[in-house]
Amino acid sequence: MQTLAIIPARGGSKGIPRKNVLPLLDKPLIAHTIHAALLAESVDRVVVSTDDEEIASVSRAYGAEVIMRPPELASDMAKSEDALLHVLDHLDQTEGYRPDLLVFLQCTSPLTSSGDIDGTVGKLIEEQADTALSVVPFHYFLWHGDEQSGADGVNHDKSFRLMRQQRTPEFVETGSVYVMKVPQFRDVQFRFFGRTAMHEIPVEHWQEIDEPADFRIAEDRIRRLRRDAVGAGLPARVRALIMDFDGVHTDDRVLVSTSGEEAVSCSRSDGMGIELLRKAGLAMTVISKEQNKVVAARCAKLQIECTHGVETKLPLMLRWLAQKGIAPEEAVYVGNDVNDLECMAAVGCSVAPADAHPRALAAAGIVLERSGGRGALREMAELLLDKGCVEAAQ
Repeated sequence: MQTLAIIPARGGSKGIPRKNVLPLLDKPLIAHTIHAALLAESVDRVVVSTDDEEIASVSRAYGAEVIMRPPELASDMAKSEDALLHVLDHLDQTEGYRPDLLVFLQCTSPLTSSGDIDGTVGKLIEEQADTALSVVPFHYFLWHGDEQSGADGVNHDKSFRLMRQQRTPEFVETGSVYVMKVPQFRDVQFRFFGRTAMHEIPVEHWQEIDEPADFRIAEDRIRRLRRDAVGAGLPARVRALIMDFDGVHTDDRVLVSTSGEEAVSCSRSDGMGIELLRKAGLAMTVISKEQNKVVAARCAKLQIECTHGVETKLPLMLRWLAQKGIAPEEAVYVGNDVNDLECMAAVGCSVAPADAHPRALAAAGIVLERSGGRGALREMAELLLDKGCVEAAQ
């Protein structure tokens, strides 16, 4: 069975001009949906249908195929189904490609996950349905009214109110994921036909970008979802935090005066994060290759242990943990470069700042959103404390 995902994205958005390529956190709006589609195990190909060269360029940069559609299929009144059919016709005529299932994704739903896509496809197959859509539970009371009769209930009898558990379950169409069997869709040319299955997605994934304020709401939700996902990678019990210095406590730069004295840049926010962890009783130490006494000076101010001028860090780290009676799997190591890799591999959870060396990023179980010396350790502290996994040293 071949499954094709199509993401229609026209350039002429009126409510929010250039909406589909505006930045949402770390990438353009449309890239979030492309990313989810590429990660979905049930999807074989991902195609963006657009009339806009900038959208096409961004989509290709993030891994999607692009098929340009004519202007008449990108007007305010053009139906999404027409764009979908155009892609299917193009692929049939140019490649002889005829997928079995079509996944229609909206790029204005950036919180859609690969699991939401796989779940909707799976529900269609499981229920032997012809079409499927993503939904969220709906528990609200709807009303309508006119001048003559006044207000009346739409989905309830206004003269008698049932409790939630007594009501027939209702669902809202999220507008994010639709799945349909291709042969029948080509016949009826509409997204719903035959037997329709519903896949319930987490309500926190339900977000459409229609107004400028929706960008801020989506950003907040994405940050929270990412933090929850990152927190899930932490050990249930964390008794020690071991850190490199340069590129973790600092921004990995050094300032050199005319007299040859060196200085580094650190974050007060990171300092507060370390203070919060110290007050929670977490055992902490810095192990650094750096020879300069600035390492000891900074750690003394933070009131944490440190050893600097260390060429091979792993033996020292293991000795320090043994002296504390802490197992390596109960420790978190934050490193940013190749000389941290051995330590990162030896602990229960390895962490890298956002701007770490590519090999450190690849080795990290958790990659922070913030860079070294620019809030990475504050972010790490908040993750540990929010997860509630910090256990005070004995």
